[in-house]
Amino acid sequence: MAGCCGHDAKFDGVSDDYKRRLWIVIALNATMFFVEMTAGHLAKSQALQADALDFAGDALTYGLSLAVIGASLRARTNAALFKGITLLLMGLWVLGSTVYRVFYVGVPTAEIMGVVGFLALLTNLASVFLLVRYKDGDANVRSVWLCSRNDAIGNVAVMFAALGVWGTASGWPDLIVATIMAGLFLSSAFQIVRQALGERREVLNHKHAEV
Repeated sequence: MAGCCGHDAKFDGVSDDYKRRLWIVIALNATMFFVEMTAGHLAKSQALQADALDFAGDALTYGLSLAVIGASLRARTNAALFKGITLLLMGLWVLGSTVYRVFYVGVPTAEIMGVVGFLALLTNLASVFLLVRYKDGDANVRSVWLCSRNDAIGNVAVMFAALGVWGTASGWPDLIVATIMAGLFLSSAFQIVRQALGERREVLNHKHAEV
């Protein structure tokens, strides 16, 4: 993709290697959504369910990323904006449901949290390894990287939550980690939306300069 207004060109996803890696990551995320959501219900863990929701959102938005590869900048920035707004809504949902559970705090099953959190961490480390060479792309490509990075961080946090639940016999560590993950979703949503809007402004300014 050509650069605009003197800015360096950014990788836009047009690569067979990148597409193959993205398909693998989509399959991994879809599988882990079902595994982690089931485990979250069994363990009564808000942190696990929040992480499962992130897996589902990633699988859907990665599919959207594949669909718009090679499309116009407007289509790609629209996709990135959609993903940013989706992350924002996910963050608000996790935050709201966590606040709700503060008034009814059960004690999650730490053993399930720990085992499933470790399995999810291995899955996301594989995803990060597959995508790391493409982390500095346009808003559409970067959103994929940020989602994968969030998952890996979230899995580490879930494991700390499991350790905290086990050590304190309390559900509060689980709720605290779910709140932190909600903040991570909101932060990433802001980054994606800001970059997508910036790229759109660059193109508009370039077109105006040519008139």
